[in-house]
Parts: sequence; structure tokens; C-alpha cells
Amino acid sequence: MERTKILQEIRKMRFEESYDGWKRGRLTQQEAASLLGICERTYRRYIHRYEERGMEGLADMRLGQVSHRKAPVDEVMSLADLYSNRYKGFTAKHFYSWYRRAHSGVRSYTWVKKTLQERGFMQKGLRKGQHRKQRPRSAYVGMMLHQDGSRHEWVPGKLWDLIVTMDDATNMHYSMFFVQEEGTHSSFQGIRDVVKEHGVFASLYTDRGSHYWSTPEAGGKVDKENLTQFGRAMRQLGIDMIPAYSPEARGRSERAFRTHQERLVKELAAAGITEMDKANAYILKTYMPAFNDEFSVIPIESASMFVSWVGTPIEEILCEHHERTVGNDNCVRFNGLVLQIPKDNYRYHYVKVKVRVHRYPDGNLSIFHGHRKLASYNSKGKEVCSTDKKAACS
Repeated sequence: MERTKILQEIRKMRFEESYDGWKRGRLTQQEAASLLGICERTYRRYIHRYEERGMEGLADMRLGQVSHRKAPVDEVMSLADLYSNRYKGFTAKHFYSWYRRAHSGVRSYTWVKKTLQERGFMQKGLRKGQHRKQRPRSAYVGMMLHQDGSRHEWVPGKLWDLIVTMDDATNMHYSMFFVQEEGTHSSFQGIRDVVKEHGVFASLYTDRGSHYWSTPEAGGKVDKENLTQFGRAMRQLGIDMIPAYSPEARGRSERAFRTHQERLVKELAAAGITEMDKANAYILKTYMPAFNDEFSVIPIESASMFVSWVGTPIEEILCEHHERTVGNDNCVRFNGLVLQIPKDNYRYHYVKVKVRVHRYPDGNLSIFHGHRKLASYNSKGKEVCSTDKKAACS
């Protein structure tokens, strides 16, 4: 029996008891009404209806009638067809975001989910376990960012790593892209996207991946003095790095990746995308803006801790730095390549001088002596002349 019908039967039984007490003089109408939780005037109406039609007079005439707010059958069928033909497999929340955004839906999320469950498109979820209190979000935008990668079969038959850099205060995704394998250069790319668009932030929360941290003992504490290439770059930018020692510590990024694995796979399939460059374009233009609109939150404080970067070009910091000593032939040996330092107006030669080789994400190289760039090279070690040196190179 439905809950409303059960409550109606209980009300009838209690009315009979109170009515009998009133007729025998044991209760006043006010006392009898209080037993039913109604006012004295309503109780008198009950008495008149009961004496005219008996127990049937107390029945709620609204029961059994169709609610004027109930959705028409054709609207329910249209929703079911939309889901089964275009969005089959989407979660209720994912489908609801497209229902509102792309199809101008006006119904509530609860109605959409319940309708899909009643039509057999999805099962009711199990009751969640005991509530656990989450770590409070950072108060300011740019106070702490998360960066992490997720390896998954984002398109059929292909395992890619999704690299995400997000703000702890707002859940806003600032950078999001696929790479073949997570590493130093992919992490650099995520930071470069953030710094160019928003500025330098205060701290970065990461796992203990080998490109982020040096860990002397497997599963142990990180070595904050023996820096990786990425750690060196963060120190140069003044960004504090914070290591996570468990998956639960990265709860926000882990939950975000579960959402991406649920939604992004289906959206790429629906768009017919199987190539990485097209997938990254879809993320940048469509998926990430929609995700931020739906899942970002308002920060606790309105101020921002982002600071514009000035000084050394950010590309010269977010790259690999390797120290080398110049040989007697005024050349630098690097990864099997011989890099000839060209003549300049500052020194006769750089023999025995310690220089710094920069290797960029595209494989190109540069040699620096202090803050001065001595030369640039392609990935095969051939010097690439700048505009002001083209005459000398030719």
C-alpha cells in the first residue's frame, strides 16, 4: 500500500476513537481535534462529513487523481527516446547536463533520473556508506593546485594519459589534455598553460611520481632537497610542492578522474573521435568549458593568489636543464650530439666553461651561459639561427 493510503486508514481509525470519546462526553471537541493534530474547526467538518456519509466521507478525494504537475506521456516518451538513441550509457547526471544544455530541458534532475529508472534504463544506486568529512577547500583561488594523470582506454584500443591541472578552491580545470605517457614534459605543459593564462600560483599538490619527486625508498618519504627537473622548475618559480602519500589524500582529483572516465569516453565516442589531436581539440573547445560550468564552485574568499610572471621567459624555466662543461673544441656533448658554440662578441671561446643545456618539449636545444643564450639547435644538433644572426650563419 502507498504511504498516503496507509496514513488515511490510520486517520480514520483515530477519528473513530476520538469521535466515540466526544459522543460519550469524555473529550471536548478541542481535545479530540488535538489527538488528530488538527484544529477544532477542521474537526467539526470531519464530524459533519462522518455523520452524513460515514467513513467514506473522511476519504481524501485527491487520492487516485492524476496530478496536474505530472509530465505528459509524450514528454516521457521523448525523453526515453533521446536517451536510448543518443546518450545510452550516460549516467543520470551526465545525461541531465546535456538535456539542459543541448536540448533546452526544463524538468528537474530528480524527475529525469526517476523517469529513466522507471523506464529501465538505469538501476537505483546502492545506499552510500558512512559519511566521511572531506578536507576543507583552499580559501583562495591559486592558493593550491592539483596536477595528476589518469591512464585509461579513452578511445577503443588506445591507452592514453589524461593530464589535469585543477584549482583546489574552485574545482576549476585550467589545463586538460591527452599524452601518450605522463612525464616531465607533460607536467611542464600543464603548468605552462596555467601560468600563461592566469599567472604563478602558491603551491602544487601531486602524487609521488618519479618525475615529480625523488623517493630514496619505495613507498617512503620524498627527498625535498634532491630535486627532479620538475621540482627545480617549481622552486625557480617560487611554487611550493606538496606530496600526497595516499590516494585518499588526492580525493578531489581522483573523483574528477572518475567523472572524466565516465563522461569523456562517451562524448568522444558520440563525436566519432579516435585521434589524440582531435580529442585534445574537443577537450579544449567543448568538454572542459562545459565541465567547469557544471562542477566549479565559488571560492570561500574572493581574492586571488595568482601573480603575473615577469622576467625569464616561462619556456626557459619549464624545460629540462642539464649542466655541461665545454670541450677543448668549443663544443658541448649532449646525448650523443655535438653542439658547436658559435663565435660571439663576449668571449674568444668557452673552453672548460660550465654551461647549461636546455631541452624543450619538442626536442630542440639551447645552450646558456648564465642568463645569456649562446645558441639554439634543432633536435639533431644543427644550429638554428635567430633573425639577427642569419647573415653570420649563411
